Amino acid sequence: MLQAKTRDQIFFQTGVGIFLTVILFIILIPFWRVIVTAFVPLDVYTREGVPFFLPPTEWTTEAFKQLMGHSQFPRALWNSIVITLMGVTISMTLTVPLAYGLSTRSLPGRRIIMGLVLFTYLFSPGLIPVYLLITGMKLTNNFLAVILPPAVSVYNTLVMMSFFEGLPDDLKEAARLDGANEFQVLRHVILPLSKPILLTIGLFYAVYFWNEFFTPLLYLNKNDLLPLPVLLRNILISSSLNEYVEYNAFSTSAVESLKAAGVLITMLPMLLVYPWIQRYFTKGTLVGGVKE
Repeated sequence: MLQAKTRDQIFFQTGVGIFLTVILFIILIPFWRVIVTAFVPLDVYTREGVPFFLPPTEWTTEAFKQLMGHSQFPRALWNSIVITLMGVTISMTLTVPLAYGLSTRSLPGRRIIMGLVLFTYLFSPGLIPVYLLITGMKLTNNFLAVILPPAVSVYNTLVMMSFFEGLPDDLKEAARLDGANEFQVLRHVILPLSKPILLTIGLFYAVYFWNEFFTPLLYLNKNDLLPLPVLLRNILISSSLNEYVEYNAFSTSAVESLKAAGVLITMLPMLLVYPWIQRYFTKGTLVGGVKE
């Protein structure tokens, strides 16, 4: 029986390993193709398209130079950084107290507040009412128009609330007996123990605001306010329109290379940040998503 069980475990682990390997290749092959497309020279692309493998000696950074050499690129990069930092700060400032309040079972009206929060999660107000609200508040051409509508994510709030509920009640009660109010309990007891969930939810918000595209397209009409995704989209549209006219005669990169380079440029900041908080990411997600 023990040998059969061990044999079954070996088969199961082998099957899981094969399955995960297939998934890994499914993810890596398109990503590798994007990398090769971004670095492929124009003459190679014109002659044979995008090869599956390109020797590193033939790689070129002309596509990145064209995008990053745009006169508005530094300003757009700065705008994206500002939107991301402001968005994460405001969102965390609003999400943490809301999640902590909902995790407190003795909160008066907790069920009503929870019902209202879930109602906004199940039923979206729609694009037109939100647009009328933003324009009515005179927030057009203001970064707050991009930050405030998605400032509180119900999903992130519920995950953080579940994490707070999993913390020992004895620590909270001890602080209250020492005369601490709820704000002091949150600041001095809850937050120091919640580093994994804070970094995890902060990463969720940072990725969302960094990649935000449609909202700036609606509310930011000035060129000096455009974030990086919108600027890259404008550059790619202008290059695509001239692809069969005069673009290839003056460009040193193919349009597809510019698109791939734009994808890598927007991915790079999050790829650099993620390894630093990866060890907290899994713990924060699992502890916040599983309720004992």
